[in-house]
Amino acid sequence: MQRIKELDFLKGVLILLVIAFHLVWFEQLHPDIKQVVYSFHMPGFLFISGYLMNISKEPRDFLRTILWLAVPYVVMESGYIYMASILPINEHIPLLTPWVYLKHLFLHPLGPYWYLHAIILCGALYYYIYNNVERGMTTRFLLTGITYYVLARGFGILSFSSALYFLAGAMLRQSGTNFVTFFLPSRLSVIAFALLACFSDKPNQASLNGVLIAYFAISSLLSLYTITPPKGDRVLRFLGRNSLMLYVFSPIFTVLCKQLVPYLQFDRTGLLFLVVSLTFCVAGSLLIAWLMDLVGISRFFFGRKALN
Repeated sequence: MQRIKELDFLKGVLILLVIAFHLVWFEQLHPDIKQVVYSFHMPGFLFISGYLMNISKEPRDFLRTILWLAVPYVVMESGYIYMASILPINEHIPLLTPWVYLKHLFLHPLGPYWYLHAIILCGALYYYIYNNVERGMTTRFLLTGITYYVLARGFGILSFSSALYFLAGAMLRQSGTNFVTFFLPSRLSVIAFALLACFSDKPNQASLNGVLIAYFAISSLLSLYTITPPKGDRVLRFLGRNSLMLYVFSPIFTVLCKQLVPYLQFDRTGLLFLVVSLTFCVAGSLLIAWLMDLVGISRFFFGRKALN
């Protein structure tokens, strides 16, 4: 599949929102906005991931796709688990044993890397069922959904709502429907999104209001694509193409941004802190990716050059 410019643009905006609301001080200043953004930013990524997951590949090629999601996941999640054992964070691990490590790595990931865990699991099951069950499309997707449900409700190793967003994206891809056409980009969507955001009581990705907010948020963002100035469009599409690198490395810098709070808390809106921190996180993440390219280790971490 050729790159879809609108999807790159959308991923660029979404990854900035992901980073912004992992800045603890900023999210604490704006809990209501955080609630709304959390109801669509990761669902948007999950939907896109399901849509872009190519299950027509040969098994070896598909396993390679999964491998280059698994490598950064294992490395970064392992680092997070270790840090959780020595730092006094909310997810602190009092005693890190091999079993505790393996449990969090394979079953219950800590911190921000749960998304990669979900994509690996959902993608692998989707590929296996769709290519090995000799039934119609409806039966295949129904069986995939049931499998997700069992893993989520029976074993607790997957968020069922997250899996459904992934599955919805996959269903859209298999139906042959164009992504942009499905979301009907329109300025009216901005009004619908604003009304839902203002009048929904604690929306989340698993609620009907959350689903509607996610739909109209994506539609609203796609409607902005056509009116975004060329320079801004190029920047956002570049960030979208490299959203995996930003997702993987930005947590390193969001933690460091806590040190900026004493110097910038005179601005009670937190907007100055947001601008400075976002710039720092994005620049730092891209610098790591560039250095990995420079020394030639990106292909061992991502299976390709990091930046494109």
